[in-house]
Amino acid sequence: MEPRNQTAVSEFLLMRLTENEKLKTILFNLFLSMYLVTVLGNLLIILAVIFDSHLHTPMYFFLSHLSFTDIGLSTTIIPKILVNMQAQSQRITYTGCLTQICFVLILVCWESFLLGAMAYDRYVAICHPLRYTVIVNPHLCVMLTLLSLFISIGNALLHTLMVLPLSFCKELEISLFFCEVVQVIKLACSDTLINNALLYFAISLLGGIPVFGIIFSYTKIISSILRQSSVGGKYKTFSTCGSHLSVVSLFYGTGFGVYICSAIPDSPRKTAVASLMYTMVTPTMNPFIYSLRNKDMKGALRKLFSRVPTIL
Repeated sequence: MEPRNQTAVSEFLLMRLTENEKLKTILFNLFLSMYLVTVLGNLLIILAVIFDSHLHTPMYFFLSHLSFTDIGLSTTIIPKILVNMQAQSQRITYTGCLTQICFVLILVCWESFLLGAMAYDRYVAICHPLRYTVIVNPHLCVMLTLLSLFISIGNALLHTLMVLPLSFCKELEISLFFCEVVQVIKLACSDTLINNALLYFAISLLGGIPVFGIIFSYTKIISSILRQSSVGGKYKTFSTCGSHLSVVSLFYGTGFGVYICSAIPDSPRKTAVASLMYTMVTPTMNPFIYSLRNKDMKGALRKLFSRVPTIL
């Protein structure tokens, strides 16, 4: 393929969802509904945490930021898919593609760190309950949140800027429904050794730290639960981790699915579907997981709905 300089690249082509017009209408309505549910559900969680003083705790502080990342990730990806479906065009500008890459990297990395922080919060609450308020104090919560955000931004900017010097070939079709750094790098005709090395290093380091923290925390939690004599006490203690474990399983499970599909040769459609599960289904499900399995959250949402007529 004949290369051309990156300054001449004005746009990329995203994968087409389907050629079937009836199926396209169904998918458009489905994605629009998922987006609205994601934004509304996560926004309700954020408002409930803000307005209910009973939820002014570290766990719900992290949860509100997790909801923010879910809204951001869905907003970064779904509206562009909907616009392209309506316009019957798969084009995305070069600048728009790099912007999408940057925000996806920031939000996915930040969400991973937040899940790790929430696991640490549960570990301290269960294994060191008497020292919980001292260890997991507001200063630590703010520091962990800001530090993880700054690391995520720095990581995203690094990988996005590393794409700028790349030259691309005539074939500029991305094998996903949105711009993702790995897929864009695959389209480059120039040497991508440094890009790939930095990418895998960042995934190993920035992805490994939260995963190790989650595994460590739950190893200690399970060990603490097994030492309890009461079956009811074991269930009550472990039930406080149920929602977080569900979200962790969904987030990393679908992420692992994307990795498996991308490793299989000639499976771009499977990889694209898995990536949609990872970036669309997970943010949609999180509000239901935390609202349906959490009595405090359900109570806060009831209070919030009761205040709506007064506010209006």
